[in-house]
Order: sequence, then structure tokens, then C-alpha cells
Amino acid sequence: MADGEKIIELIDIKKYFPLKGGLLGRNVGYVRAVDGVSLDIFRGETLGIVGESGCGKTTLGRVIMGLIEPYGGLNQPSGNILIDGTPIQNVKREEIRRKMQMVFQDPGGSINPRMTIKDAVGEPLSVFKIARGQELTDTVINLLEIVGMKPDHLHRLPHEFSGGQKQRLAIARALALNPQFILLDEPTSALDVSIQAQVLNLLEELQESLGLTYVFITHALNVVHHISDRVAVMYLGKIVELSDTNSLFKEPMHPYTHALLSAIPEVSITQSKQKIILEGDVPSPVSPPSGCRFHTRCPIAKDGSCDVDVPELKEINPGHFVSCHYPLLDGASLPVVE
Repeated sequence: MADGEKIIELIDIKKYFPLKGGLLGRNVGYVRAVDGVSLDIFRGETLGIVGESGCGKTTLGRVIMGLIEPYGGLNQPSGNILIDGTPIQNVKREEIRRKMQMVFQDPGGSINPRMTIKDAVGEPLSVFKIARGQELTDTVINLLEIVGMKPDHLHRLPHEFSGGQKQRLAIARALALNPQFILLDEPTSALDVSIQAQVLNLLEELQESLGLTYVFITHALNVVHHISDRVAVMYLGKIVELSDTNSLFKEPMHPYTHALLSAIPEVSITQSKQKIILEGDVPSPVSPPSGCRFHTRCPIAKDGSCDVDVPELKEINPGHFVSCHYPLLDGASLPVVE
């Protein structure tokens, strides 16, 4: 659980990708993948980031990790990232890599198929010259045991393992440098449901025993509900709602969040769950709508305000932030379709 100390601060982060066109390949616009995100990540917490495909959550994660740099287009501010209060540009790349690690969606694609498990998991230790020889072997064995793998897996190749086992190996490698922070990008989406639960339980155990901080990126709200302390909901490059998990699931205030939660599948014999059907497709991030970006699909949007004025992310209740001109207060709900 978070202790109130900020480990990472994001201040007005933007990430625009140049869009080329014409015979000369000139810049004709930008894909606004992340467009003005400010967010605090507290030590010891799990922050879930959710939204539909294309909302910008993975791009935001890669910016956090320093894999891509913020960019707001020509002559546009792109924001700042602070790590333990220090601007990221003043932190050595080596120090960032030791403090911050990432677990990807596809463990098979993130592990070199030609490396033995010993070499793959031990690679960070070799690169940073932390251990070698027998010390490296012993450390890798310890990492394997921490994630529920056996020492006799040491000299096998990745293709000999199941998807769940590969993800455990990816987690072991992420732990090799004893990081403070791990970004998890859809780490369970490619796994069977029963294996998902095992990996989630492992992550929770590791967080408690090692004092880790997680950012968990996913589109699966049921997974977020299980593992996260807080949840940030993204839509078209912006955060539209941010709250502790219980409050967000019990009383969502943004119409988009309300619609997302209504789509979570539930098994019920007595009654069917009412679903909110959003009309239209997600607008293009190349030319996002004016005003509130959700207004083109929102069933309660009002002309003259929602389509003109950009709503700010404001604190409506303690710790519950919403970016909406007409938030759903006091248990209000959207029109539903049986």
C-alpha cells in the first residue's frame, strides 16, 4: 500500500508522433497519443491505467520508462518527469534502469529464444557487472525460486516453457537488479484465466515482500479491480478519471468510466447485467474532437459546453478526480440498453 511518498511525478506529459505525407514526406500533422497527462505515483502502491485500445496507455508507460521521450510537436512543451523528486534528464540512464524495470505483454517476445534461462534471467546482472561465475548462477537460482520456478530449469531454453512460466521468468529477470518500480504492460492478457490468477497473486506477494511499486497497464477492468490501489482511466490521450479502486468501481463519475464498468462480464443466474452501449467509434488521435474528447460518444453531452470547453481534471471527492462538465454524482447513471 502507498505511504504517501511520490516515487514518480508526471507533469503535463505529451507524446505526439509526427505524421508524414506527400511526395517529399513532409510533416502534415501529429498523432496525439498522450496529450497533457499529469500523474503522481506513490511508493508501494499499484496504480492501474485502463482504457480502450488506442487510448495512449502503453505509450504513456513507455514514456514513464524512458523508452521514448516526451514530444509535443514543434515549439510545444512536452512536460516533465521527476524520479524521486529529480528531473529524469538529470538521472543517469544506468540508475534509471536499476531503479525501474518493465514486464511486457508477450514474455516469449521479450526473452531471447537462443538464450538459456540462466543467461536470460542473469543478463542484467552481467550487463551491470553485478555478478558473474558461481555468484551469478546462485543469484539466478534464487530469482527462479522467488517466482516459483525450479533450479533444474536453469539450462533449458524458453520454448520449453508454457506462457505462464515464461511470464514468471520475465518477472524474475525484472527483479534481478532489485528495482523499486516495475511497469507491467498487459502482463496477463495472453494467459489463461487460471494462470492469470496465479501470476497476479505472485505479483502481490512480491510487492509485499520486496516493497515494490507497480503501474499496471491493462484493458481488463476485472484484473485492475483485483490488484490495484488506484485506477487512472484514459480516453484519447487524456486521463478522464482517477480514484482509489473501491470508489471508482462503486461510484464511477465519468460517463466513459461508467460505460466501461457496465461492460465487465458477470456470471449471474438470477438477472442479466444492464450494459451501456456507446455510439460511434473512438475518434482519431490525429484530429481529436474539440472540447471534451468524449462528447461525440457521450449520451449526456450538451451542445455549447461539452463540444467547446475542455474540462479540467478536478477533485470532486477526496482523492477522486474527474474530467467532465457533468460528472455523475450521488449514484447517477447513464441510459442503459437491456
